[in-house]
Amino acid sequence: MAWHVMSDFERYDRAREAFEWSLPETYNPAVDCLRKHESPGPAERTAIVDAATGESFTYRDLDRASGRLANALAARGVEPGDRVGVVAPQRPETPVAHFACWKLGAVSVPMTTLYGEDALAYRLDDAGVRVVVFDPTVRESLAAASRECPALETAVELDTRPWYVGGREDGDGSDGEGGGSDVAGFDCEAVGYDSFVADQSPDRDPYESTPATDSVVMYTSGSTGPPKGVRHGHAMWAGRAAAAYNFFEGELGADAVTWTPADWAWGSALGALLLGTLHHGGAVVAAPMRGFDPQAAFELLESREVTGALVAPTGLRMLMGEDAGAYDLSLEVVATAGEPLTPEILDWAEDALEGVPVNEYYGQTELNLVVANRSDWFDVRPGSMGKPLPGYEVTVLDPETREELPPGEVGEIAVRPGDERVFFREYLGRPEATTGKRTAGPDGEGDGAWFLTDDLARRDEDGYLWFESRADDVILTSGYRVGPMEVESVVLEHPDVEQVGVIGVPDETRGERIKACVETVDGVTGDDDLRAEIRERARDRLAAYEYPREIEFVDDLPLTSSGKIRRVELREREGME
Repeated sequence: MAWHVMSDFERYDRAREAFEWSLPETYNPAVDCLRKHESPGPAERTAIVDAATGESFTYRDLDRASGRLANALAARGVEPGDRVGVVAPQRPETPVAHFACWKLGAVSVPMTTLYGEDALAYRLDDAGVRVVVFDPTVRESLAAASRECPALETAVELDTRPWYVGGREDGDGSDGEGGGSDVAGFDCEAVGYDSFVADQSPDRDPYESTPATDSVVMYTSGSTGPPKGVRHGHAMWAGRAAAAYNFFEGELGADAVTWTPADWAWGSALGALLLGTLHHGGAVVAAPMRGFDPQAAFELLESREVTGALVAPTGLRMLMGEDAGAYDLSLEVVATAGEPLTPEILDWAEDALEGVPVNEYYGQTELNLVVANRSDWFDVRPGSMGKPLPGYEVTVLDPETREELPPGEVGEIAVRPGDERVFFREYLGRPEATTGKRTAGPDGEGDGAWFLTDDLARRDEDGYLWFESRADDVILTSGYRVGPMEVESVVLEHPDVEQVGVIGVPDETRGERIKACVETVDGVTGDDDLRAEIRERARDRLAAYEYPREIEFVDDLPLTSSGKIRRVELREREGME
């Protein structure tokens, strides 16, 4: 019988009491996701459906393709522990690249195609990536970034695939050519994917790994400094799969069809939805979009008979503007995260989606997904993140004393996992930050057994957790976590900018929008032309969701005694504190 990380439990209290992290001694997520499903066999069972082309890929297709790529990487000298970047959207080669790394014992480094030159260069260099597999849409930015990455030896360009545009009449959305034998402009070897894997065998004996073997480096949003590389072992994926099983209410078997508009570079989309579905034997719909289109989303949900969707509250609000009753949907459950869920969304789902549950969840890049709603276990309370998932203890601590707070009082969320291997191992090159993430916890025992989140919440008498605010300056916009310092550093490069402070301000659609408060150099007056220059520069250099949509010119910025921007005062000026 195939191993699944989570078992069926009819009641929440029973799941909390009985669940244990019974991880196997040897564990490789490539084997776990691709080779264990028996009925029907992997040759027949669909793993990925590309909604843009109509193509389907079986578990065996992914197994063979990842074997070829693993052998090609090995032929280029990639060894266990080496890091391989994956900069690709929702397309079959994205999981293939990750599986290839793990079959080889290498470490994958997912990055979104929304990143600009600076964001790519920083992450590639910081992680010491040797080989990067990339989509043609980022060729120009990645080529420029390669000049700043001395460890990068080879760039492998995938072929061009169309964007998903639903039932539109505006073509297939293809962007140029890609994947040819010659790829110009890079400061390293650059080659097309087909050429790279040519003549390679699809057979590859997987690296003998354990749940603790290095698996992936994912990057934080960088709220208090540059984005930090988060080093995880293979067990992290088992933790994501367990969370997905719960917020999808157990609907992840062979008949499941899941989809998310989120980029597969993000932890929830990659780990919970994509790998979580494959762990349980279901099918995942790939539908790369240029931007979220609610009509196209409904068309996809209907045509692909999606049973489980993961959509940020921003996307759900956009769906509310469409006539859901016009579509014949197969939806059984919706999961969401990134910002508190409003009563309006739950009311809409109850009415327009005919009672389909919408389960909010909470987690972090470092700490897995640890809190969630599950409507078949307990009532969903609008605005609450839910209750601690099985396998985790979650409490609220006084930020100063680290003492446990009673229900109703606001403090910092702290989490203790039943198996530490499902959490991160370290921040790359930042031992002090790694140590600072841990605390002895409310019992004062077990040095470092509890993990801190820098997020503030309160717990009610019934055990529900309610998000209050961030202890740091992270901005939550359209479901993405954005650190202000990365945005500020790009804005500061403009010669007419003396200083800048970036904050998030309330936005009806996005939750928060990014606002830059700019102090110009002496003699320069802030005007619409300068505002447009700053915005355009930021759009070129940062991810598409990171640029400041609002720019205000100010006479001076509030500073601390050490000269740091007091973002809390900027928020106070907006009436937010």
